[in-house]
Amino acid sequence: MVDKSLIRNNISSDRVENLADLFYGQIEKGFHPGAALAVYYQGSLVVDLYGGLADRESGKQVSSDTMFILYSCTKPLTAACIYILWERGLLQWDEPVATYWPEFSKNGKEEITIRHVLTHQGGFPQTPSSLTWNKWEDWDFVTRVISGVTPQYKPGEVMAYHPRNYGWVLGEVIRRVDGRPIDQFMSEEIFLPLGMTDSYLGLPRGLGDRVSRVHAMEDCDRAGAIPIYNQPEVHRSVQPSGGGISTARDIARFYSVLNANGSFEGVNLLSPETISEVTRIHAEGTDKSLGGYRRRGLGLVIGDSRMGCTGQPDESSFGHAGAGTSVAWADPVSGLSCAFITNGFRSEKTNVPRLGSISKSVRSLSTT
Repeated sequence: MVDKSLIRNNISSDRVENLADLFYGQIEKGFHPGAALAVYYQGSLVVDLYGGLADRESGKQVSSDTMFILYSCTKPLTAACIYILWERGLLQWDEPVATYWPEFSKNGKEEITIRHVLTHQGGFPQTPSSLTWNKWEDWDFVTRVISGVTPQYKPGEVMAYHPRNYGWVLGEVIRRVDGRPIDQFMSEEIFLPLGMTDSYLGLPRGLGDRVSRVHAMEDCDRAGAIPIYNQPEVHRSVQPSGGGISTARDIARFYSVLNANGSFEGVNLLSPETISEVTRIHAEGTDKSLGGYRRRGLGLVIGDSRMGCTGQPDESSFGHAGAGTSVAWADPVSGLSCAFITNGFRSEKTNVPRLGSISKSVRSLSTT
């Protein structure tokens, strides 16, 4: 069912119904056990859908307050913490990471800049083998290991996605510059001001029952990523690249704020100039970790097909996807912001089309 009270701002009820049919149809067809979808249009929540199973084994249903693992949809939240510090003049894109974290300079990393990390051009994409999931709760251990990493590539020369190192480096930079650990900074500077009351980087004890399990679908090609992200210890850990936990409603609100020049109900998160700066293309090319051509802002992907984009060079949608499961984005042209989070982990062969089809249907909402 679609809540008719959410149909506002000249959004066609027929198009919302079509989107809802597609959303629930994916669940009925077994694309994933459960999911949630939220859409903002010009600052107002116009779609808030959820359904299916949060846990196949127990039969527990997805509810309005079910939270999901964000995987790499976490990365823009971490990047936004860096944006805030940049806007305050406390760090610079092209300053070496070691300026703020001197120990990071070990083993040839002295030239790696903040911009390199944000655009995945730092040259150290591989997660160190010693950083197994049961060590993620020990931030000091994690950062000691990261400071000792030796790069594979010269910084700035190769785009190679850093699935986990990205967040640990930026998180430590935030702690060194501001004094607060990243989970506290993110909560106090982003979640609380924006009313994102169901969002966490490091889940407090007692909330585990609200988190949907991740399920490996029939074509899942990274089975090892499933049991790890169902561990309570991982939920509690501060993993700023992929450990965020939230609702689609909260994440769509975050993108709506970016789409509204950084303001929300009297809260000025970022200036329009900062948003313009971070959402323009800072790097593009073939990604050696992921394969395929990528256009990157600072901590954001520009014009991804999972966002319903068609690959045209003038597309300005920005956002990020989460491994095998989800996507969130904003489109400054249409005024739409979207978060679609599933709990079924698929290979890219089937994941990209299911995310893209939802995003395209969302885009149709504002078509005149």
